[in-house]
Amino acid sequence: MHDQPYCEYRMTVRVEIPNQPGQFARLATMLAEEGANLGAIDIVEVARNKMVRDITFDARSEAHAESVVQHMRSIPGVRVRSASDRVFLMHLGGKITTRPKVAVKTRNTLSMVYTPGVARVCRAIGEDKNKSFAFTCRANSVAVVSDGSAILGLGNLGPEAAMPVMEGKIMLFKEFADIDGWPLCLATQDADEIVRVVKAVAPSFGGINLEDIAAPRCFDIEDRLKAELDIPVMHDDQHGTAVVLLAALINAAKVVGKQLASMKVVVNGLGAAGTACCRILIAAGVRRLVGCDRAGAVLDVTPDNLERANQNLRALIRFDAPFSTLHEALKDADVFIGLSRGNILTPDDLQMMAADRIVFAMANPDPEIAPDKALPHCRILATGRSDYPNQVNNLLAFPGIFRGALDVRASAINEPMKLAAAHAIAESIPEDHLTEDYIVPSVFEKRVVRAVARAVARAAHDSGVARRRERDVH
Repeated sequence: MHDQPYCEYRMTVRVEIPNQPGQFARLATMLAEEGANLGAIDIVEVARNKMVRDITFDARSEAHAESVVQHMRSIPGVRVRSASDRVFLMHLGGKITTRPKVAVKTRNTLSMVYTPGVARVCRAIGEDKNKSFAFTCRANSVAVVSDGSAILGLGNLGPEAAMPVMEGKIMLFKEFADIDGWPLCLATQDADEIVRVVKAVAPSFGGINLEDIAAPRCFDIEDRLKAELDIPVMHDDQHGTAVVLLAALINAAKVVGKQLASMKVVVNGLGAAGTACCRILIAAGVRRLVGCDRAGAVLDVTPDNLERANQNLRALIRFDAPFSTLHEALKDADVFIGLSRGNILTPDDLQMMAADRIVFAMANPDPEIAPDKALPHCRILATGRSDYPNQVNNLLAFPGIFRGALDVRASAINEPMKLAAAHAIAESIPEDHLTEDYIVPSVFEKRVVRAVARAVARAAHDSGVARRRERDVH
C-alpha cells in the first residue's frame, strides 16, 4: 500500500495561541503524534499576549483531518478560529462561469447583440439551421451530461452530487482544448427520458459528452443517441479510457518487443470502461482476449470468433456462465488489464503470466495489485494514479477527440477516429525515448491535444463523417 498522506486532504487551520515561547512547539508535536504532515505556517496577527497563525497540514483521509482538528481544539490555551478544506474552498461558488465576448457598454452594441439586430441572425438561421454553427456558440460547445448514477466510482449519488465532476470536466475541456462545456445533470435515470432530453437540447451544442452513467444503461443511451443525432456523442468513461489504454499498450508492446496480434490479453472488469477497452483492443489487432468479471472468465475471444467479436462484443459475454477463474486465465498471459477493484492479485498470480509481462492495474484509488508488490514481477506497470509512472488518464484523449470532431463538424465519433487518437497519443513519444517507465505522455503536454485533434480530424474526413474541411488546431 502507498502510505503517504493524500494531498487532497490538506487542511488550513487558523489558530490563536498564547504569545509565549514553546506554545507553537506543542502544536507541532501534536501534529507529529497524529501522523499529520506539517506544511506552511503563516503568521496572521501578533499581539502582546496572543499570536494567530494559519497552519496547513496533510492528512491521510477526511476523517483523519477532522480528528486532528478536534485534537487541536482540546489543547489548553489553543483556540481554533476556523478550519478550511482547500478542496471545498476551490469549489466554493462553483468552478466555472460564463463571460461575454463583446462588452455591452453602448446602446449601439446592445442593439446589435440583442434586439433588434439579433433578429436578422435569427431569420438567417431559421432559413438554414446549419448557420447556427457559424453564428452561435454551438460550433465550440459540448454538453457534459450525467444522471449521477456512477460518480467517480463512488456510486449513485444523484444529479446534484454529479455537478462538481461535470464542472471539473468542463474546466479541462476549456483549459486543454479551448472548448466551451455546459453541465447538464439530469433528475432522471430512465434511459428513454435521458435520450429524449438530450435529443431535445442537442440543437444548442456541437457535441455530447456522456459522463458517469452506470452500465449497462450507458451502452443503450450512447447507442441510441449516436443513431438519432447528427453531432458527435461519446461516453468518455468508456472510450476516453479505452483510447489511452490502447496508446499505452502500443508503446508497451514496442518496449517488450511483442506484437498486439501475438499477445494474450486478460481484461478484468467488464463494466463500461472494460467493455470499451476490449472493443478497441480487438479493433487494433488483438486476436486473443479473455474478459473476466466478478464470477470469473466470461468472455473468450479467439481468431475463430474474432469477426463476431468485432460486430457485437457484448453478445459473446456470458456473465452467468464463467469458464475459468481470473487466476487460471492469467496463465501464459502477456498482458493484464484491470478496471475492477483493488488488491485482487498477488505476486504469485503475476508469476503465472508469460515473460516480459505487462500489467495495467487501473483501479482507483487502490490498484488491483499494489505497485510496490507488482514492480518486481512485471516488465511494465501502469496504473490510473498520478503518483506512479505510466498513468493511464483519459485527459490525454477526450479534449483532442472533441477538438478534432468539432473542427471538421463531424456527425459522429467513430472507431477510426478513436483508433487515430490512440495512435497519435502513442506516437507523441519518439520510439527512442520509450522506456518501461515512460509509455504514455504527461497529461500536461498540450501538444498531445493538438496531435490528437489533427489525427481525429483526418480520420473523420477519411471515414466520411466530416462536414467541413480539415484544418489545423491552434
